[in-house]
Amino acid sequence: MVFILVTLFIDILGIGIIIPVLPELIREFLGEGFTQASLYYGVIISTYATMQFLWAPVLGALSDRYGRRPVILVSLFGLGTDYLIQGWAPSIGWLFLGRIIAGIMGSSITTGFAYIADVSTPETRAQNYGFVGAAFGLGFTLGPLLGGLLVHPALSGYLGLGRVSLRLPFFVAAGLALVNWLYGFFVLPESLAPEHRSTVSWRKMNPLESLRRLRAYPLVAGLAAAFLFSSMAQRGLESVWVLHTGFRYGWEPVTNGLTLGLVGVMAMLVQGLLIKPIVTRVGERRTITLGMTASMVAFLAYGLASQGWMVPIVIVFGSLSGIALPAIQGLVAGTVLPTEQGKIQGAFTSLTSLAAIFSPLIFTSGLFSFFTSAAAPVILPGAPFFLGSLLFLVSLLLLVRLFRRLPATPGA
Repeated sequence: MVFILVTLFIDILGIGIIIPVLPELIREFLGEGFTQASLYYGVIISTYATMQFLWAPVLGALSDRYGRRPVILVSLFGLGTDYLIQGWAPSIGWLFLGRIIAGIMGSSITTGFAYIADVSTPETRAQNYGFVGAAFGLGFTLGPLLGGLLVHPALSGYLGLGRVSLRLPFFVAAGLALVNWLYGFFVLPESLAPEHRSTVSWRKMNPLESLRRLRAYPLVAGLAAAFLFSSMAQRGLESVWVLHTGFRYGWEPVTNGLTLGLVGVMAMLVQGLLIKPIVTRVGERRTITLGMTASMVAFLAYGLASQGWMVPIVIVFGSLSGIALPAIQGLVAGTVLPTEQGKIQGAFTSLTSLAAIFSPLIFTSGLFSFFTSAAAPVILPGAPFFLGSLLFLVSLLLLVRLFRRLPATPGA
């Protein structure tokens, strides 16, 4: 657990570093304002997600056959190299290429979740996935904060750059990913026992086939449907956040980095400390519905927040939503056979990627771009969050229906 948590932490830290600066880099390439940049940003994020959708089941199936360790190591080395490509990108076309490669290599998170399933017991699986959420939270705490600070004018002057360099976070992310690869090469052990390995075929690596495999587990298939709608809302928030706060509150990368750091701190506290006692007290199913309800209310509050000082308050409350995903992953891991963990986790990663393909186009290139333009009947930058709240309501209704149709068995 310690090895994989450190690996995932450094991986997410590298991703988090570029979050506050990527929209600004696109604006620099285009020389345009928020409306035009949001169109390109949505397409770039969608391209990244498309690659994850196509490659997540491939890496999941390969890890079921050859083990988790080699897949994780190859992905980390490729991700570190790709950050260098993005850092040196001379045009927005090269940036697109970099995000395509990043999407392929970023699919290794699928293997990380399968690794957790390998080393978890029924008693520890929800807690372990909570630790993963805490590692993600810590990575997203320090990542955006570090990314914002790296482009601060004072640091640029101290380093003798002359002006703010939006490229610096990419090079730091490359260094972290390569250090992560080096760490894993010497320390990370294999988690999948030889007797639990399965054969690999092109059919198993087909993303649509991996989704069809969910039908073998009715409870998992129902969870996947609700997971898809909630993932669309969450990916929509991530794609529109920096553009929204810049337009509505005039926030710079440093402010966004600090605020996203608060998101990470709260996620780390909730998922690291509250998951186990909540699941123990109310069970995985009620934990999931409680988290979805908190998400629905938080998204509505984000859309209504007219002043920047309101956002941290919503972040603190909305952090309770972080209990849902580890509980879902724990419930899935406890339902699926050991030989199927990689493929099913790959299917869920594909669902996340499928949601992330369409969410930036809908939330960012569509709703945000339109409702901040002169063509909109009313300027409504919070429109994407209202849609997100509605999607969480749909997820909640699907879960209530699922749990009534498939009640928990004793000890489940």
